Amino acid sequence: MTGFRVRVGGLRVVALADTDSYVKWAAALLGSLPAGSDVRLLIIETALVVSPAQQAAALDGSGLDPSRVRRIVYDDLARVLGDLAPDAVLVAARGPVVRVLTALVAALESRPVIVSGLPGISIPATTAAMVHRTQCDLFVLHSTREIAAFSALARQRGLTQRFALAGLPFARSGRPTPPEAVEGRAGVVASTGSATVPRGTDLVFASQAIVPRERTDRMRVARLLIETARANPDKRVVVKERAVAGEHQTHAQKHGYPDLLRRMGPLPANLVVSTDSMARALDAAEGLVTVSSTAAIEAVARGIPVIALDTFGVDDSLINTVFVGSGLLGSEDDVVRRDFRLPPTEWLVRNYFHDPADEDWIAELVQLVELRRAGELPAKPGRVRRGGRLRDVWERRMALGSRDRSVAGAVVWVIGVPSRVILRPILRPYYRRRLESV
Repeated sequence: MTGFRVRVGGLRVVALADTDSYVKWAAALLGSLPAGSDVRLLIIETALVVSPAQQAAALDGSGLDPSRVRRIVYDDLARVLGDLAPDAVLVAARGPVVRVLTALVAALESRPVIVSGLPGISIPATTAAMVHRTQCDLFVLHSTREIAAFSALARQRGLTQRFALAGLPFARSGRPTPPEAVEGRAGVVASTGSATVPRGTDLVFASQAIVPRERTDRMRVARLLIETARANPDKRVVVKERAVAGEHQTHAQKHGYPDLLRRMGPLPANLVVSTDSMARALDAAEGLVTVSSTAAIEAVARGIPVIALDTFGVDDSLINTVFVGSGLLGSEDDVVRRDFRLPPTEWLVRNYFHDPADEDWIAELVQLVELRRAGELPAKPGRVRRGGRLRDVWERRMALGSRDRSVAGAVVWVIGVPSRVILRPILRPYYRRRLESV
């Protein structure tokens, strides 16, 4: 950091987030900033905003003081940001919402540095993720593999973006000792590199809203969980859900496991559903099972072994190609046997457990703030899109849902929804070709 004129600990950073996974990510990233930073998290009231219970779970263990968090409606956002006068704004949201929020932030009289990123496993790299973040000055990623993948894709697509490496906030427990040094199997003690942690007895299943997506596949997982519970009646199988009925998630969930399980008759007493934070669930874990959840990285960081279920294949659409070479991929039989495992060193270094000295996101942020204060940070133009002002109103309505109470939004919604239903199947191939040609 030598030579920086901006004190790292004196940065004023405001994060904007709405859904469960992004609130958790934003809080943890803010919590990792140096002591003395003035940080605040504004939770934007969108259609999928976190409930108070989800908010509490997301903040648990983040390192962010809950007093620095407030909920806010979109209509008040420009005024509040003007009052706070941040050096930088971290926009932590789904792509379409990022586009709406960054347009507002970029239009502020004193434009702050705009930072964005993705809240977990981001392999494969996607063009859409970058296109939505066109106006952002800095794109935060969490592994050297992700940096390489997104950089290569940006070059291929002719997109201009500045990437930076940060430690995945949920993997702060230290670098785990790989199986070459410590046997990471059920019933043994695992090491996180800084402490030896006694193993719990729970099998924690990290539920995901859209992986797998089809009801038949999710029924298969539900049957597997029941079979595993019955095979080990003295040990719990914990289905870790991110929301209760009526709460929203970053991705809309159909065929939730609690509903599927209830329809499968009497359940083993040791099969339970939990909506506690993942950190609390892992406190009692023997091992974790998932298809592709970032919870796998959180578990590995704590020395808790994992099975990444490969029943449905290994494919970009399942977001599990990142686990190739990790040794974590396993079958349903492995789950029943609780044959958990930890990754080897080579995989760890490329995927989320790099040397902390390689992380440069704070240095990049400080450099951008310096440029801004010197009046030398050019604004990044938004992507030109057909539709002009009407398109802007439509996208804001899509992002905010019923929380957008503007007259223009209501009119566009009444006209646009029926038109979209008719035109979307016709235009989908065209827009897919355009996005692929970016």
